[in-house]
Amino acid sequence: MRSILSILLIGILSFNQLACSNTGGKDAKSEKRAGASERPNILVVYLDDLGYGDVSAYGQNTLPTPNIDALAKGGVRFTNGYATSATCTPSRYGLLTGIYPWRNEKARILPGDAPLLIDTTIVTLPKMLRNAGYRTGVVGKWHLGIGDGSVDWNEELHGNPNDVGFDYSYIMAATTDRTPTVYIENRRVVGLTADDPIQVSYKQNFPGEPTAISNPELMTKQTWSHGHNQSVHNGIPRIGYQKGGKSALWQDEDMADVFLDKAKAFIDDNNPEKTGEPFFLYYALQQPHVPRVPHPRFVGKSGMGPRGDAIIEADWCLGEIMKKLEADGLAENTIVVFSSDNGPVLDDGYNDDAETKIGNHKAAGPLRGGKYSLFEAGTKVPFITYWKGHIKPQVSDALVCQLDLLGSFAELVGQNNPSEDSKNTMAALMGESKEGRDQLVLEATGRLAFRQGNYILIPAYKGNAVNKQVNIETGLAPETQLFDISKDPGQRNNLAKAQPDKLAAMKDAMQKAVGDQFKVNTEDLELK
Repeated sequence: MRSILSILLIGILSFNQLACSNTGGKDAKSEKRAGASERPNILVVYLDDLGYGDVSAYGQNTLPTPNIDALAKGGVRFTNGYATSATCTPSRYGLLTGIYPWRNEKARILPGDAPLLIDTTIVTLPKMLRNAGYRTGVVGKWHLGIGDGSVDWNEELHGNPNDVGFDYSYIMAATTDRTPTVYIENRRVVGLTADDPIQVSYKQNFPGEPTAISNPELMTKQTWSHGHNQSVHNGIPRIGYQKGGKSALWQDEDMADVFLDKAKAFIDDNNPEKTGEPFFLYYALQQPHVPRVPHPRFVGKSGMGPRGDAIIEADWCLGEIMKKLEADGLAENTIVVFSSDNGPVLDDGYNDDAETKIGNHKAAGPLRGGKYSLFEAGTKVPFITYWKGHIKPQVSDALVCQLDLLGSFAELVGQNNPSEDSKNTMAALMGESKEGRDQLVLEATGRLAFRQGNYILIPAYKGNAVNKQVNIETGLAPETQLFDISKDPGQRNNLAKAQPDKLAAMKDAMQKAVGDQFKVNTEDLELK
């Protein structure tokens, strides 16, 4: 009897072991999925010079943006979402480092051959997420410098996105209007050949090389209105000089498709179903920055010229990447953040009919100013968070900033927040709270403004009230400006004299926020 029981017990144990071995792969995969679901994928879609009023979900119906609108309808559309700065390099620095860009005096609009702006020893957003088990990638515009200032573009590149936390990068070095006009994949310029090296200079032209001034007939696609009159590539004049590298030069019309394909490929290569690890993708589109050269299938679609067409193209790109997430079963496990690096500009250096064809469309919506401006339109931008099945659709007035993605996502994935500037506003980003930041320091061309509650303080500054090159109000004035934007979103009623107590309180709060690096007094804010 005992031997029969022993045989039965051995059989049961053997069956259980066999069953476990047969389902072991499935169980392991389930465990990987479970781990990934606790750490959702993160996709940041970042546009370039998109204004608060350029998205129809923000109150205008003059320019159709159906895919951005769908994101807003299904997620949290923030009415008080900010970039840190009114220009591109500083905003991107703030987003990736969680550090106010005005703390770094070199955080200004960089030339195409500038050295890497981000200190490789600090914990950045991609580094923090990589520490949490994420696979990290950047596709699109970089504009944060490469190397040490003496780059040989024909060699392996160091001091690039791969050195600040990105496992994979496919980028342009600076902007579409600056040399070098090439793609860079990880540490190499794409498509270079040894017999035709590329050279880049921002100091002087190469002997015998044509420019927009010496050979205007080369400008077959766009002409310059101000500042963009050096090397000409693809019928478009640029800032900076370059020579050679013909096989590596991009075609502007194809750029949106190239970046979209690379973004999709990154998702394919890093699908958590395959890797067992979540991914973070920083997808930095080039639209609608100048030169605006959308693919021919989008030309004429907006009725507003190349700028409007470029926005429609960018909206399509967002729609395609969202379709990709849905098709791959990733939509319910991916947080999407959509925003822009700064506010809008029409004529930013090219004759592309942006000003003449805009019609009734207001790129800044109800806001005053635009790119380069201390007024609201410089830094208040479209800002949307979306997570299918997790975020309840709503409109939120919470004060949020791209600066806080580092601190917020650190809380989400169980990491320490390495930055004192970056706050944890995850509850607001998830739509679980109407409370975001209580105050925010904003920057435009090296000058600062301050928001606390519903009030904006712009200290007195010397300078022109209007940037005549781009026809945008700068926010600079000889007197201090104080606005209650809950009642006056267009910032037309200066309350500095009518509310002296509030003015004094705002100055004190701003001085505490900026610390010893800056001095706030009764007349102006100046670097000590």
